[in-house]
This record gives sequence, C-alpha cells and structure tokens, in this order.
Amino acid sequence: MTDPYIAKILCADVYDVATETPLTPAPLLSERLGCDVHLKREDLQPIFSFKCRGAYNKMVSLSDEQRARGVVAASAGNHAQGVALAAQRLGVDATIVMPITTPAIKVDAVKRRGANVVLMGDAFDQASEFASGLVAERGATYLHPFDDSEVIAGQGTVGVEITQQITTPADYVFIPCGGGGLLSGMAVFLKHAWPGVKVIGVEPADAACALAARQKGERVTLDEVGLFADGCAVARVGAETHRLIEQYVDDIITATTDEMCAAVKDIFDDTRAIAEPAGALAIAGMKTYLAANNVGNATVIAVLSGANTNFDRLRYISERTDIGERREAILSVTIPEEPGAFRAFCRVIGKRNITEFNYRSSDETSARVFVGVTVRPQTDDVSELTSRLLDHGYSAVDLTDNEMAKLHVRYMIGGKTTACDGIERIFRVEFPERPGALLMFLDALGADFNISLFHYRNHGAAYGRILVGVTGIGSNDRRLDNTLDSIGFRYWEETQNPAYDAYLKPLEL
Repeated sequence: MTDPYIAKILCADVYDVATETPLTPAPLLSERLGCDVHLKREDLQPIFSFKCRGAYNKMVSLSDEQRARGVVAASAGNHAQGVALAAQRLGVDATIVMPITTPAIKVDAVKRRGANVVLMGDAFDQASEFASGLVAERGATYLHPFDDSEVIAGQGTVGVEITQQITTPADYVFIPCGGGGLLSGMAVFLKHAWPGVKVIGVEPADAACALAARQKGERVTLDEVGLFADGCAVARVGAETHRLIEQYVDDIITATTDEMCAAVKDIFDDTRAIAEPAGALAIAGMKTYLAANNVGNATVIAVLSGANTNFDRLRYISERTDIGERREAILSVTIPEEPGAFRAFCRVIGKRNITEFNYRSSDETSARVFVGVTVRPQTDDVSELTSRLLDHGYSAVDLTDNEMAKLHVRYMIGGKTTACDGIERIFRVEFPERPGALLMFLDALGADFNISLFHYRNHGAAYGRILVGVTGIGSNDRRLDNTLDSIGFRYWEETQNPAYDAYLKPLEL
C-alpha cells in the first residue's frame, strides 16, 4: 500500500518561495571516492537552505483565521528564515524565537524579512519551550521546524526533484538530520520511487538524537548537544519523523566536527560554494561511510543543505580541515637540546611537509616540539611516522585527536613556569558564545581560587572554549568541582592530559 505521504509530497505547495535546485556532479570527490558523486544544491535556495520548502507548505495550509492570529516558530536559524520568507510572501505576522547562540548572519536575515525575533536559550530545545509559551499566550499557530506532516511533505519535495534529475536510480543517498524533517520526508519518497536505494541519515556526533532513538527503540532526549552544526543541534528527534525514519531509513551514521570541516573544503573545491557545518554534514558522512564499507563504482547523492555560516567561523573551519581529512597529524616529540637537533629531526620526518612547529626548551638536555606534519589519508602513515621517530631515538606522542592540544596548547607554548602554588588542576570548558558568558564564568570562580593558567580564543562559532588552570587547592578538595557543576557549562578535567604534561605543567610538579 502506498504511504499517504506520497500524495502529500507530490501536492506540496513550495514553489512560490522555493526553487528547483540543481543536482550537480562533484568530479573531485568522485575521483577520490571511486564513485559517481552528485550534490543536491539546497544551498542555492533564496534563503540558502531547504527550510523554505516545509515552512511555506505548512503556512499556506493554514486557514485565513489562523493566519490572522499570526505564527510563532523556534529555530536555530534556517527554519526561521523559511518562516520569515513565507510570512512575508503571505502577509502573516511572524514571531521567531532563536537561541542566543545563533550565528548573527541568520538572525539578521530573519529580521530583514520583517519577522519579530526573540533571542532565548542556548539551543533549539530551550527556544522551542519559550515559543510554546508565546503560542498559548497569543493564540497563534506554532510552526514546528520538523515534527509536522506539512513540513515533512514540503521537505520531501527535495526527493521528488532528485528522482527527476537523474536518469537511473542512485545507489546511495546521504541526507543530514537534526530533528528529522528533511530525512524523513525525502526517505519516504525515495523509497517509493527507488525501492533499491539505500537512504543514509547523517547526524553530528555530538547531537545524534535520531541514532540514539534507533538504538534505544524509542525517542530519547540527549543530555547535551554540540553547537558547531547549529542547524542540527537538536536533543530529541520528532515523534512523527522518528516513526518515518525507522520505517524508511536504512542506516544512521555520525560525523565529527573535524570531518564536517573537511567536507566544507571538499564542497568548496568542487563547487566554490561555502557550506555551513550542518550543510556539509551529509558529505562528511558520505565520505566516511563509503571508505569504511569499501563502496566503489556506485552512484551516490548527498544533500548540501545550507550555506548560512558566519564568515568568522571559516577561521576555525580552515584550521581543522586537514585534520578532519586525516591529511595532517599533530605530534609531540622530544628532541635533544643540542646544535643541529632540529635539522636532524627534519631529516627523519623526510619529505612530509611540516605545517606547524612550536618549540620551547625544556631543560639543558632536551626540548619538546609541537609539530604538525602532512600525512597520507586512509593509510597507517601516522603510525609509520611515529614508529620511525621512535626508531631514531625520539619520544613521540600522537595528539591529532587531543582536543585540548588542538584548541589551546598549540597557541600557548612558551615554556613551563616555576611559580606555582602547590597542586595545579587543569580544566577545558565549553560555553555558549554570548555576551557576558565569559565574565559569568570568571565571576563564578570569584576570589576563591587562584587562576594559574588561562586561554580563551574566539573561533567565530556558536560556543567559546576556555582552558583554565587553578592552584591553591588540595587534590581532594571538591569546591572547584562543585563550582564548575553549578555554572552549568560543559567541562572536562585535563590535568592528566599528555599535552599539558609536555608543555604547560609547572616544573616542580
């Protein structure tokens, strides 16, 4: 029996605001992956995201009375722009609640289309809760960003276009997933049109609510979600989207922040377009999946879902691209403190390009260097290089996956201090990047603790990162832990981190 959604998708009213976006070949990705890769260019929509499809289809289905009372939405950005565009086209009053962490480019775009913007909460779920209160207060209609049949049907039109744009059915289609509106809508239609296609959903590794629901057998709420891919920063998959995903989606995989950064570059190389992290999510997952499953000579489609990213964020993305592609390794190497030691070390490195070199003498006999080197992806090149260094008498530690090293230590190498009051504990803290957040953190620490080390760097992202060292407390003193717990920011103790031991730990400790 044909799913009722097929008719809803085929009848969806989206093209008053949306355009039929092209399905473009990706020749460089195709050559590297050994498959015929195509990108569905939803970044070319008027709002640079697919979200205008579902928002308009929902709003146009409302009665005149409902439109007169206005609409309320909650969104991390792209759904907000879709609602604002639809409301502008239909003459409907729209209030949109957006997380405080939403990139300014998205907030400004919504305001320019005449919608009322309320900034509330650090992530979508908090914004959604506040929006629900506005709905009850005003009698307005809530436009859910994903868990609504009309929204799902509108997003499903992306799948309709794909089946009309390629002569033979694809073998794989990779689709990004936040709350599941695009994934569920496309999956329903693709499985109807191409029964043999494998539909793969891709989520951020730190916001994988659909995967958690699949593994649990029911919807769950994640305790916390990462904000890098803000368009997919959802803690709980929708009820209706979960039902459809379980019925029509073959597999759900995840992609890391570094892998998304690498995918942004891949997209740029093939299209000269700059995707937002969530927009590159499907491409990141596609690369990992095809390599892990030795897929070759297949026709593969990935949805490039959006291009709304702050320009400042590109700094962070570019820094992490080669690591995400596994083309760069970060190593900590101990070399002799003697003339010619660096030259001898470079000879062992061989023809690999050194991308970064941070040096500070440790004592009279040795020095530690923090070095970045190019390596061959999809090989054991890093292990081979580490073994080669060990064979030549060097002590080497691979820090490529060490977040503290990549985010902080590489910018702080300047020698170890001898001025330290007793035990030093090190913490890495992540917090929503909003006015006053850094000051709130420092105020919470107050004068109770002596800060011996501090590093903060704004990456132009939705969240900030701190590395902080505290002294003057005993090893069993829980006051600091209790204080950090009360602040509510995510944090990790890094006192035993090898990067700290090598480059920052006070000499007498």
